[in-house]
Amino acid sequence: QVQLVESGGGVVQPGGSLRLSCAVSGTISRVNAMGWYRQAPGKQRELVATIIGSGSTNYADSVKGRFTISRDNAKNTVYLQMNSLKPEDTAVYYCNVRTVVRQYWGQGTQVTVSS
Repeated sequence: QVQLVESGGGVVQPGGSLRLSCAVSGTISRVNAMGWYRQAPGKQRELVATIIGSGSTNYADSVKGRFTISRDNAKNTVYLQMNSLKPEDTAVYYCNVRTVVRQYWGQGTQVTVSS
């Protein structure tokens, strides 16, 4: 059974940093991309960052230059380093793994940026 477990969320002041982790357990074949999405209250879920097999990355314009996605294949873990956090980054962050036939989601971790 595939499970994605996020950790690392919390409360941080504006300008601060957090690192999210997503540990993937179980066997997933034909992975196209791994990524992070977020959903703020009253808003739709949106893409934050993705990383594909070659290591190429893609970011939402709102986080470019501040967030970095990476992965450790040996640990089956994907990370999101978030720097220079802003109040508008407040949301539930979800880990995502997309394959040829389906996608998997984690349960989400809350990130709150507030003074």
